Amino acid sequence: MKALSLFAACVIFVFLPNNARCQTEITEWPDGKRGAVSITYDDGSMNQFRYALPVMERLKLPATFYVITGSITGSKYPGKFVGRPTQQIINESATVPTSTDNYFERASAAKYLGYVGANRYYDSSAGLYEDAKEKEAYVVMDSLYAKVRNGSLKKGKELSMEMSDEQGLSWDSIKVYASKGYEFASHTVTHAHVTVLDTTNIFYELEKSKQDIKDHLGEKYCFTAEIPFGIEHPRAMKYALPFYPALRNLMTDPYMEEINRGYKTQPGLSTKEYVQWQRGPTTKTPLPLMKSWVDTVLAHDNIWLVLVFHGIDGMGYEALPHELLDTYFTYLKAHENDLWIATFSDVAKYMRERMNASVTADENKNSIKISLRHSLDTKDYNVPLTLKTYVSKEWKKVLLSQGKHHERVSIQEDAKGNYVLYKMMSNSEIVEITHQ
Repeated sequence: MKALSLFAACVIFVFLPNNARCQTEITEWPDGKRGAVSITYDDGSMNQFRYALPVMERLKLPATFYVITGSITGSKYPGKFVGRPTQQIINESATVPTSTDNYFERASAAKYLGYVGANRYYDSSAGLYEDAKEKEAYVVMDSLYAKVRNGSLKKGKELSMEMSDEQGLSWDSIKVYASKGYEFASHTVTHAHVTVLDTTNIFYELEKSKQDIKDHLGEKYCFTAEIPFGIEHPRAMKYALPFYPALRNLMTDPYMEEINRGYKTQPGLSTKEYVQWQRGPTTKTPLPLMKSWVDTVLAHDNIWLVLVFHGIDGMGYEALPHELLDTYFTYLKAHENDLWIATFSDVAKYMRERMNASVTADENKNSIKISLRHSLDTKDYNVPLTLKTYVSKEWKKVLLSQGKHHERVSIQEDAKGNYVLYKMMSNSEIVEITHQ
């Protein structure tokens, strides 16, 4: 175990009859497993629920769905431009070129000008800006407004591909899926390029998406979000990070290295306590490579593999056939004894609880009383931690008690001695381990 892990997890130093020096530690992952895997889906396309979800239900695998709230049937907050009348902005663009002074307003209004084809210019301009090509982004935005003024574009309403593919998804159906243990989280109101919006429309995309999720599912589902396009741009993160405890885009925990989808860094080289390793399979990703990601997690003890899927069976970005997912998830399921497969939020919570927890013990000849506390808000951080307590080699049977709950647990052995493994909620009643 790494030095940081010893500091974080081994918090009691006592001498037991078997000379085990670290009496109790919080295991890196639940049940002493070797790593964690989170299956996540972006955009909420209907085929994710028609074809991928049944595969996961059959295999009893959890997942996190990042949904675009504005196009879900029953949402209170649809996509809209919050600001001046768009015709004023169009008229102004005839004499005032796009610049740092007006770009964010014009980009925010671009999808709501009432013309088919505007989305293509909006996406192109945003991509250039995010790549630090601001002047080129302004030129594209000027082209869009010029075409609107001269009538080159056809009038009409246009949905993005992502919002079109989500048509038919309702909050009623989401509630059913959530009741089965699936996590749902925000992917903004309209799958917006948050980086290029003005602050008013950034807040609309973030606040209203979160509010619709809270109103329909509850506060529990407001822990994580994914800002569209996997963006890590500082301007987007400046506004998005305060809204959610854990963005899939970016987590700033000092003890964790984050390797996002486009990075080629190898996770096994990291010296951090944890590594969040995101992989996004595309139509060109071979199955053996996808399986190798799982094998890499198994070869280490600190990797959290976050799988990012989009389209399924011809619908959505980089759509994969559900038969491929069936094969892949079956491979993942076969390693469940060594891997913790959990929602994005549960893994983030476990890591943070562990790294902010302390353990104390009151020991006598025949029993050990364990107290576990962390400094986080228990409203959000409520995942049980796995503790590993070493006991005397003379102990043959152990009774574990917490409040009114009592159970016999098996004694296991490793190089340091005999131990018991058990789960415990932080900031709750003590656990008493008694020699029988």
